[in-house]
Amino acid sequence: MLDTIVALATPTGRSGIGVVRLSGSDALSIVSRLIDGYEKNSVPRSAHLRTIRDPDSNEVIDEAIVTWFKAPHSFTGEDVVEVACHGAPVVLRRLIDICLRLNARMAEPGEFSLRALANGRMNLAEAEAIRDLIDAQTVASARQAVRQLRGEFSHELQPIKDDLLNVIVVLESALEFVEDDLPETQSESIRIKLKKIVDDVHRVGSTFQAGKLIREGLRVALVGRPNVGKSSLFNALLGSDRAIVTEIAGTTRDQIHERFTIEDIPVSLIDTAGLRETSDTVESIGVERSRRTMADADLVVILLDASEQITGEDIEIIDSVAELEHKIVFNKIDISNSDNSQNKAFARLPISYSEFIKVSAKTGEGIDTLKRAIVDPFRSEDISSNGFLVTDARHFDLLVRAGAEITHSIELLDQRQSEEIVLVGLHNALRYLGEITGETTTEDMLTRIFSTFCIGK
Repeated sequence: MLDTIVALATPTGRSGIGVVRLSGSDALSIVSRLIDGYEKNSVPRSAHLRTIRDPDSNEVIDEAIVTWFKAPHSFTGEDVVEVACHGAPVVLRRLIDICLRLNARMAEPGEFSLRALANGRMNLAEAEAIRDLIDAQTVASARQAVRQLRGEFSHELQPIKDDLLNVIVVLESALEFVEDDLPETQSESIRIKLKKIVDDVHRVGSTFQAGKLIREGLRVALVGRPNVGKSSLFNALLGSDRAIVTEIAGTTRDQIHERFTIEDIPVSLIDTAGLRETSDTVESIGVERSRRTMADADLVVILLDASEQITGEDIEIIDSVAELEHKIVFNKIDISNSDNSQNKAFARLPISYSEFIKVSAKTGEGIDTLKRAIVDPFRSEDISSNGFLVTDARHFDLLVRAGAEITHSIELLDQRQSEEIVLVGLHNALRYLGEITGETTTEDMLTRIFSTFCIGK
């Protein structure tokens, strides 16, 4: 029998309400020590206002709403009690300390969800959806997490697993009861079925690019030489004065990170130190970090000053990102004289001046155009569709592995290899698909997955 666990189920810090959750065979008896007569007088799945007392001193701790969920009709499948008291950290900490004193123990990250998985209340993909829903940054990512939580991914996978299992049964039977090779007609029928299964696996997996974009978003680095207006543009994109802006070149010595959304896509925006040769030790460290950030970013936005002539430093920066996804932006168009203000060095740039994105961080002109240009290279039709998207890299990796194993088995079947050899890849594929929903996941893998959850889940 598992021991009883306790944890704060709401975020730390001061709030109107804080919820302490217990799960396990002793959850009800522990709370009954805090509330006189609670075990005898309470009705499952009903909320009751009760006075919480320290069982040793009888001192009143708080008045709280207490709800008991009787096993197996609870989130974890065990007896669960939730105590919703006032959200003062000192009160919540004291309540948890008393529960620990009464033989509960602190829950590990994700342990409530892990117990729900172990007790058949949900599968692994649905449990992971809880984490994704809590971490959702946009309406689109929350919508996908809810769909996965409601079992939509599992429903997509089940027919694929059933079809694969049916093929395995036919081949296992042939291996067991048929002495000769499979007839050509039966072998072709199996091949057609396996090809359909591969296509279905690829169809589900093909949504990952859109799903990853919705869930994880983009890393966008603003780069350029000092004083071209990177920090001003950073603030304009965010819609707030996050970065310090001065007339002094090299104000930004280190990176500034902020998150915002563009058309339901999360964007991690990074304001970098100006790129130039410098003898200043601190600034040179910032410049080196800027170059590393450029290499790691999904998109590099190179900023040029439209009020000045293009310099050799500008050209060097553009050349340095030639192999990276990038956009070139002219800032300060509100004070630029004309398109003709650019010097002959402009001829070395990859596109004409009319094709550049032109903005004014000061007036806001062109900011919406720039926002669309940031996300457009990464968008796909899947993002705006109402279909389910694979959002987790673990799930995508397992789908790719399963597809590769089935494809290899088809090749072996075409080579007239024995059923025993063909079956190896099919069993591997079935195991990979089972790892997505948790049927075949190892204990070590479960530990790694649930360590990414918050404590109270």
